[in-house]
Amino acid sequence: MTYFKVNERCTGCLACVQNCPASALKATEDNTQRTLHHNMARCARCATCWRVCPEDAIEFQHLLVNEWDEVVTLALARCMVCGEILHTRHLAETLDADLRPMAETLCPRHKIQQAARLRAYPQKAHGAEGKKTES
Repeated sequence: MTYFKVNERCTGCLACVQNCPASALKATEDNTQRTLHHNMARCARCATCWRVCPEDAIEFQHLLVNEWDEVVTLALARCMVCGEILHTRHLAETLDADLRPMAETLCPRHKIQQAARLRAYPQKAHGAEGKKTES
């Protein structure tokens, strides 16, 4: 989102560019037009640009917005038993094949319970391999 805004009263006089102590404003020109640029990472939000603008063209209030911008939304992986959030599905997809089992869909509590069950009943973990078959 762009927070630095200039309204239609801007005349391109460059008072803001020339007075910005953080060098967060610059102007570029081609044969037919002048363009003002703002770098939010450099901006100190000191409002010097707003104070020196002779046309009141800078709408500084947008630089003071205290809101969260949504940057990404990712699907969640939840524990198959209790529904506790574990991680994002994308995280599991990006893991190397060797690490994927660590991203299984069980929370720590249910992983411990599953491990205890497997130790207590190892034949169930291996299916019917240990059972005798009658001919």
